[in-house]
Amino acid sequence: MKIIPRALTLAIGLLGACAAVSQTYPSAPVTMVVPFAAGSGTDSVARIVAKKLGERLKQPVLIDNRAGANAQIGAQFVAKAKPDGYTLFMTTNTSHSANPSLVVNLKYDPIKDFTPVARVGELPFALVVQKSDPAKSLKGWIEQVKANPGKYSYATPNSTSLVASETIKQIAGLDIVAIPYKSSPQALTDLIGGSIQMYVVDLGSGMGMINAGSVRVLGVTTKAPLKSMPDAVPIAKEVPGFDLTSWNGIFGPAGMPKPVVDKLNLELQEVLADKEVQAALGQLGFETWPSKTPEEFAKYVADQLAHWRALIKQAGIRPE
Repeated sequence: MKIIPRALTLAIGLLGACAAVSQTYPSAPVTMVVPFAAGSGTDSVARIVAKKLGERLKQPVLIDNRAGANAQIGAQFVAKAKPDGYTLFMTTNTSHSANPSLVVNLKYDPIKDFTPVARVGELPFALVVQKSDPAKSLKGWIEQVKANPGKYSYATPNSTSLVASETIKQIAGLDIVAIPYKSSPQALTDLIGGSIQMYVVDLGSGMGMINAGSVRVLGVTTKAPLKSMPDAVPIAKEVPGFDLTSWNGIFGPAGMPKPVVDKLNLELQEVLADKEVQAALGQLGFETWPSKTPEEFAKYVADQLAHWRALIKQAGIRPE
C-alpha cells in the first residue's frame, strides 16, 4: 500500500476546504461598509454595485454608512471585522492613499489591515463655484482670487477635496482659506448659499447640482476631458503639475480566504461589465476601471499610497 506523505494529505485537505468555502459562500447577507455619508459619491456608487453584486451572489449586499473622520471610522470598523467575506469595504483614496500622510497616529494600516478585492474605477472631481461667480474660466477664477487675497474659502469634507484644493493653492500661489466639513452634501449646500466660494466636489454627489445649474464647473481633476462634461477643462491645463486620481475600490479585512476573494473579484468583473451598471455609474460621472485580479489591485493601492504621499508633501499639508 502506498503511503501518502502527511504534508501532501494536509495540502489536499486544505484545497478541498477552500473549494468548499468558495462553493458555499455566501450563505447569508453581505454587508458593504461605506465610510462616507448617504448621498455622497462613494455611497451612490456602492448602492449601484451592491445591488447587482447581490443579484449575482444570490444574497443581499447591504450598505452600512459609517461616516466620519475622513473615512477613519469606517476603515477602523472593517479592519477589526471577521475576515469571512461577509464584511466588505467600498472606499477610496481618502482612507487608503491620503490618510496615512494626513493623520498622526492613524489607527489602521491601509496595507496590512485589509485584503484588496477589486478596483472599481475612478470618481472624477470637479472644481465648482457659485453660479453667480463672475469668473468664466478656471484661469479667470485664479486671477480673481489672487486679486482678493484671504477673501475666498473652500470646503474640505474629504481628503481628495483637501489635497486637490491645497495643491491648486500651492502651485497657483493662492491665499484662500480651508473650511472643514463632515459631508459633501452640506458643503454643496453652503456653496450654493454663499458661505464658501469654491469646492472640489466628487461628481457622484455633485452631478445633480451641476446639471441643475445650481453651481458652475470651472475644471475637472482628470487628465483628459470627461465624456459627461466635455467642455470642462482639466485642472492640469491651467495648473501645471496637478496630477490627482480619485480611485474607488473594494476591500475586506486582512486574512480573507483566497477562494472568497477570487470569487468576489470574478463576480465584480461581471457586475462592472454590465451595461446597465455602466450606464447608471456613468450618470454619476463615474468611470469604470476594474482591476483584473486582486493582486493587480494590491499593487495599485501600494503605488497610489506612495503617489499621494508625494502629492501631500508637494502641497505642503502637515499631518494632524
